[in-house]
Amino acid sequence: MLRYVTTNPGKVREALQYLEGPVEQLDYDYTEVQAAELGPIAAHGAREAYRHAGEPVLVDDAGLFIDGFGGFPGPYSSYAEDTLGVEAVHRLADRELDDPRRAAFRCVLAYCDGGGFEASPDPVDRDDRTAAAARGAKRGEEETETLPVKLFAGTVRGRIVPPRGDGGFGYDPVFEHEGTTFAEMDSEEKNAVSHRGRALAKFGEWFAERTE
Repeated sequence: MLRYVTTNPGKVREALQYLEGPVEQLDYDYTEVQAAELGPIAAHGAREAYRHAGEPVLVDDAGLFIDGFGGFPGPYSSYAEDTLGVEAVHRLADRELDDPRRAAFRCVLAYCDGGGFEASPDPVDRDDRTAAAARGAKRGEEETETLPVKLFAGTVRGRIVPPRGDGGFGYDPVFEHEGTTFAEMDSEEKNAVSHRGRALAKFGEWFAERTE
C-alpha cells in the first residue's frame, strides 16, 4: 500500500491517474524544514512520514518560481500566499517586472520505503543530517538512521497574469500556461500539463518497475 501524505484528497485522485495499485491518503503533519530548494523539504517529510507510518510513503513539495524575483516565492510559496495573498504577488510582479513575467510551477515528489534505490531517473537523497540539524535534533538521534529517498521533479513554464478563472487553488488564477490560466482549466486539462502531473508520470513509471 502506498500512502500519499497530504491533507488534500485531490492530490490522491490525481496520483491515481498515473499509478497502478492502491493509493491511500495519509493525513500526517510532518515537520516542514526551511530550505532554499524543494528537494530537502520533501525528502525530510518523506523520512519522517515513513518512520510514522512504517510503510511506503509519497510526499510532495511545490512552489511558484518567478524568474524576475530570483525564484521567489519558491519554497516559501505557501507562506507568501497566506501572508501576502495571491493577488498581492501578482500586483508586485506587475509593478516591478516587465512583461512577459516569466515563471514556473515546480514540484518535487519524495518516495521512501526503507529500502535502497538506483540513482536514475532522478537522484537519490541520502543526507539526513542537514534536515535533522534544521529541526534541532542532536547528534546520535534520528540522523544516524539515514533513509534513502527517491526524488522526482516536474516543471511547467508560464507567466504571471491578472487573476482569471474560478477553478484550481493557490496561484492557479495568476499562472498562465499557453494562453490559459490553471484556474481556467478543468481538473483533467490541468493534470495533463501540471508540474505535479509531470512528476507523478516519472514516479509512476519507476514505481511500476519497482513493484513488479
